[in-house]
Amino acid sequence: MTLTARHDFVLLFDVKDGNPNGDPDAGNMPRLDAETGHGLVTDVALKRKVRNFVGLVNGCAPPFDIYIKEKAVLERTHRAAYEAIGATAELGGDEKDAKDGKDTKKKRKGSADSVEKARDWICKNFFDVRTFGAVMSTGINCGQVRGPVQMTFARSQDPIVASEHSITRMAVATEKESESQDGDNRTMGRKHTVPYGLYRSHGFISSFLARQTGFSADDLALFYKALEDMFEHDRSAARGQMATRGLYVFKHNSELGNAHAHALFDKLVVRNRAPDAPARGFEAYEVLFDGQALEIGEEREAAPGVTVLRRC
Repeated sequence: MTLTARHDFVLLFDVKDGNPNGDPDAGNMPRLDAETGHGLVTDVALKRKVRNFVGLVNGCAPPFDIYIKEKAVLERTHRAAYEAIGATAELGGDEKDAKDGKDTKKKRKGSADSVEKARDWICKNFFDVRTFGAVMSTGINCGQVRGPVQMTFARSQDPIVASEHSITRMAVATEKESESQDGDNRTMGRKHTVPYGLYRSHGFISSFLARQTGFSADDLALFYKALEDMFEHDRSAARGQMATRGLYVFKHNSELGNAHAHALFDKLVVRNRAPDAPARGFEAYEVLFDGQALEIGEEREAAPGVTVLRRC
């Protein structure tokens, strides 16, 4: 069943004694807003967890295969799309430079009809493409898809403290390293954690774009399920305790929407119960919508033509 209404949502999640999203440009320290000290988690990191959850529960089988996944070679997917639509002849052969044998083939554009059919085939078979979109014009051209689901960076409610810890490994990686340690196989390392942080991300779902990619009501239900449970299957020592603490969904009565997203988001207020004390758990906060708490499963009017539902 296709979507016939706009959706917006607010995702709340927290981390305790872990690193929710390391910055490779800063020695893998937790990402920070340099001016305010608030923690950040990129939309890419959140989408990665959604992809992992959907791939886990569906075995990466069509129509829930994952386009961007570990060790994926995207051109192989593009080639499979052309083969599936019967446009193998447009792929051509591998053109090698006669002198040094290097691959000199140019980007294969494909006919407009084949590009459209290949794009539709990928949308039909790959959940993350019809959800988030993708640029598939590299190598074998399968066009571009603008996804109906968009998410913002997550930002912590309060400034965070990025703690750095020295750790010891009672082993070395190579024989040469062992010789340089004079028999002492201990090696030192560093680990970064956030003692506690509550993060908030906003999301937007367009029924117009959903119709173009084939993103259905069943896909939307799976996406929300992924947001609720993705941290349960993403455990690691580096990420500590992470959990979804709230998923608030705004459903409009029309495709264009009945209220501005920012106006709806402003009504959902996260407040520190004791702002002068460092927060060390979710109980340090209260979440209110229009001044009242929403229970899990409770739905109420958010604005004329808009309802808000707390899913978790």
